Amino acid sequence: MTDSSTGTVKVLVVDDERPLRRLVEQYLHCEGMNVATASDGAEAVEMVRNQDPAVVILDLGLPGMDGVEVCRQIRNFSDCYVVMLTARAEEVDRLIGLSVGADDYVTKPFSPRELVLRVRAMLRRPRQGPPADSRVVEIGALRVNLVGREVHLRGAPVELTRTEFDVLAALISEPGVALSRRELITRVWGPDWFGDRHLVDVHVGHLRRKLGDDPTDPEFIHTIRGVGYKAGSAR
Repeated sequence: MTDSSTGTVKVLVVDDERPLRRLVEQYLHCEGMNVATASDGAEAVEMVRNQDPAVVILDLGLPGMDGVEVCRQIRNFSDCYVVMLTARAEEVDRLIGLSVGADDYVTKPFSPRELVLRVRAMLRRPRQGPPADSRVVEIGALRVNLVGREVHLRGAPVELTRTEFDVLAALISEPGVALSRRELITRVWGPDWFGDRHLVDVHVGHLRRKLGDDPTDPEFIHTIRGVGYKAGSAR
């Protein structure tokens, strides 16, 4: 996650366009980050495995193994933050990228300074410990250990990405309380984050799918029209 010799944050930039890689690398270096680059998917997967970066900036449209497959493979062994870059603004591309575990997305063309600010905001995401009396929260058959970051549904473990867990933790920490998208963004991504609030809906959709929670008849996560979401009442 950080370079043990310098204590700096490690970031991997993956894009087949060399000028773009160099530009992003220079901006991140100026922010004091330790930056490595890769030009294809297979190389990126191997570098994440060997170097354990804190953040991966990943182009969706890589030749050969594309960004979706790279992200899917990375998620088998790493919980690093993944920011997906896409040259196509259609919503389906954003959803595809996020459905395999990306934490955020940026549409090309983008400002390198904006990308750096997004990375900085991501790294500052709050990690406050929960109160002692709410270390484990149960909602029906769902059991969440907020300290151990473990989720079990009917006794079976549920694998969530770091961001998916943080969204779930924000909701179940106040069961029965409706949280707006803005409130969820502040709690999960931090007050400095800026971007599309639809990101919250995407991650809630992933949670529902992994928990088998039917949005038309939810057991765990309820949509509050015009507001946001709330978790069911804790037992």
